[in-house]
Amino acid sequence: MSEHSIQDDVRVALSKYGYKVFRTAAGKIKMLAGGYFDPGMPNGWPDLTGFNPVDHTIFFIEMKSPIGKPRDDQITFHKFLKKYGVCHGIARSPEDAIKIVQGQLCGYGFEKYDREEK
Repeated sequence: MSEHSIQDDVRVALSKYGYKVFRTAAGKIKMLAGGYFDPGMPNGWPDLTGFNPVDHTIFFIEMKSPIGKPRDDQITFHKFLKKYGVCHGIARSPEDAIKIVQGQLCGYGFEKYDREEK
């Protein structure tokens, strides 16, 4: 299953729980007419950004396939979010994403990369 199809399933699953979820893009995107579009997000920004309309908490979800690994810039962004205790993590399935958001987890799926630093 591709990251894109998992991402679609995650968006649907989170929406069913009432969360507001947005696909976000970072880096430059090549335009069909030529040139590049820069959405303004810093490199490493997670694939999905969302919030809980009940308690107003924000969350970030980085999508990965079952064998996908985060890039260095994604690990750097994880460390930034972790520093502030922001809910975020790597989701490889809708169940992962729901666990991250409902548990307000900080860095789910990035644990291996935190240990490598020590």
